[in-house]
Amino acid sequence: MIRRGFWENRIKEEWNKAPIVWLSGVRRVGKTVLSKLVCGDNCVYIDCDLPVSNDILKKPELFFKNCEKPIIVFDEIHQLKDPARILKIGADMFSHLKFLVTGSSTLFAGKKFRDTLTGRKRNVHLLPVLYNELDKFNVSLERRLLNGGLPPAMMLEKKDFSFYKEWSDSFFSRDIQKLFGLKDYHKFNIFFEYLMVQSGGMLEISKVSSEVQIARQTAGNYMRILELTGVIRIVRPFFAKSKKEIVRMPKIYSFDTGFVSFFKNWYPLRDSDKGLLWEHIVLDWLIATNPYLNICYWRDKSGNEIDFVIQRDRENIDIFECKWDAEDISIKAVKKFRELYPKGKNFIISPVSIPYKKEIKNLIFEITAPF
Repeated sequence: MIRRGFWENRIKEEWNKAPIVWLSGVRRVGKTVLSKLVCGDNCVYIDCDLPVSNDILKKPELFFKNCEKPIIVFDEIHQLKDPARILKIGADMFSHLKFLVTGSSTLFAGKKFRDTLTGRKRNVHLLPVLYNELDKFNVSLERRLLNGGLPPAMMLEKKDFSFYKEWSDSFFSRDIQKLFGLKDYHKFNIFFEYLMVQSGGMLEISKVSSEVQIARQTAGNYMRILELTGVIRIVRPFFAKSKKEIVRMPKIYSFDTGFVSFFKNWYPLRDSDKGLLWEHIVLDWLIATNPYLNICYWRDKSGNEIDFVIQRDRENIDIFECKWDAEDISIKAVKKFRELYPKGKNFIISPVSIPYKKEIKNLIFEITAPF
């Protein structure tokens, strides 16, 4: 098993804030492996997929009292009959214990569950393999772009097309159908595939519903489900000062480059494909390293656009331009943005081996990889 130090540290940091850490993430992203690695021999591991788990936890007070190890892992906790009650008892009555929980994102999205565990829980959303983890997995960047970052698919030297179809089928049957009660696989799957192909573009829900021929309300419902389960990231526009800024139109991103290249039939990858996929890699890095900040994009009505924007405080706003080629820098949009928001850093995120700075027309750019 390959250690993922960044995520192990994130979990430990969150344990300093609350006794329960919920480790979320899409299917096959590596939650179970990470759970076992971060806890080592100091944990009691409960596979909640097994029917016997409910019997073991029938009297949670007795179970927790007899635990001889300081960490308890509940893997796939949504399979338990009353997970919220079990966790609340553990957190309130056994303060010496820490809990690592994996399970469906929808479970913790419910108001009842949130209220039950208020102040007791922190979230860590595990993402596909990050750029700075590739050396540990001994995988090239180009393979990561093509195969995606789910370890079972990424580790294959040749792309296994059946993996993506099987994953999509399992996602619908185990997550969508079971948790949301949706029955129309064909309609949902067309919508899912459409968004994978449109990944990285702007989203207009009326246009989507028209093109895939489903009702606008249904399209909106599907979109909320995909965002809730972490399969789609919605990046909203940043605006504050100008009437010429885009304020309503979000952009959508797939959770994984492998699915984008699969549904776009990008095999093998061309150089022209890599820029869009690289943008997804950078977004993963920004989400991972800024878990409590909003990541936006910026665009004005003249078409000037910044890939990603993060507001650090009232005045400082950092911008991130994603470039497969570090020298392919266009400053027009940056100048327009800095006329409105002069304070903040300008980053060019590119797969360079050594970070460096560059001045172009009185603008300082920091060129760096997503380390």
